[in-house]
Amino acid sequence: MATMRDIKRRRDSIQSTEQITKAMKLVATVKLQKSRVKAENTKPYFNMMYDTISSIIAKSGTIDHKYLKAGSSPKKAVIVITSNRGLAGGYNNNIVKMVNSELPSQDTYVYAIGRKGRDGLSRRGFTIKADCSEVINEPIYQDAADLTAELLDSFAKGEVGEIYLAYTFFKNTVVHVPTLVKLLPVEIEAREKAEEDTKPHAIMDYEPDDETVLDSIVPKYMSSLIYGALLESVASENGARMTAMDSATSNAEEMIEDLSLQYNRARQGAITQELTEIVAGANAIGG
Repeated sequence: MATMRDIKRRRDSIQSTEQITKAMKLVATVKLQKSRVKAENTKPYFNMMYDTISSIIAKSGTIDHKYLKAGSSPKKAVIVITSNRGLAGGYNNNIVKMVNSELPSQDTYVYAIGRKGRDGLSRRGFTIKADCSEVINEPIYQDAADLTAELLDSFAKGEVGEIYLAYTFFKNTVVHVPTLVKLLPVEIEAREKAEEDTKPHAIMDYEPDDETVLDSIVPKYMSSLIYGALLESVASENGARMTAMDSATSNAEEMIEDLSLQYNRARQGAITQELTEIVAGANAIGG
C-alpha cells in the first residue's frame, strides 16, 4: 500500500504536469486562432484554382500531355506534411498510417515536411528523398513553389511516375481529416462528370497551344495545392494539440482529486492509529 509520502509525491508530480498541459493548451489556442484565420482566408483562392483547372481539363477533350499521363517509372513520390513536435494526439500517427496503408514502401520516395512523419515512415521502410521539416514552422508560398519545381524535375527525368500529397484537412477545431491527393498525373473529378453530362460542351481553345499553357498552369496548380495543404495542416496541428492538452489537463485534474482523497484517507488512518496507540498506552499505564 502506498504511503502518505508516496501519494503526496505523485500528486505534486501530476500537479506540475497539469500546469504544463494548461500552458500548452493556451499556446495552442492562440496559434490555432491565427492559423485558422489564415487558412480560411486563403481557402477561396485554392478552391477557385482547383475549380478552374478542373474546368480546363474537363473541356480539353483528349490531350496527350506529360502532366496528364503517368510517367514510365513505377516509383511514386509523396509529400508528407506532419509536425516537428508531438503531444498532438493522433495527428501525426494518422498521416503515417494512411501513407503506409495506401502506398508501397519499397516503391515510394517521401518528401517529408515535419520530423514526426519523416521518422515514422523511415521506421516503416520508406525512402526519405528530402527532408524539408523547417518549412512547416512558417509556411510561405515560395516553399511550395520550390518543392513543386523539384518534383516536376524528377517527374520529367522519369525518376518518379506519380506524385501524391498527404496532409490533414482542417474541417473544424476538433475534426481533422487525413487526406491523400494525387497531384500528377492530373486527375480531375470534373473530367468524369463532364463525360457523364449529356449537355454539349465547347472544347477548350488554347493559345498559343495546349502544351505551352499546361506547362505554365499545372505547376501553379500544384504549388497552390501544396501551399493550401501546408496551411490546413498547421491549423489541424494546433487544433489537435489544443484538444489533446485539454484532455490531458482534465485527466490530470481527475487524478489529483483521486490522489487527494487517498492522501486524506491515509492521513486520517494514521491519525486514528496514533490515537489508538496513545489510548492503549494510557490504559496500560493506568492499569
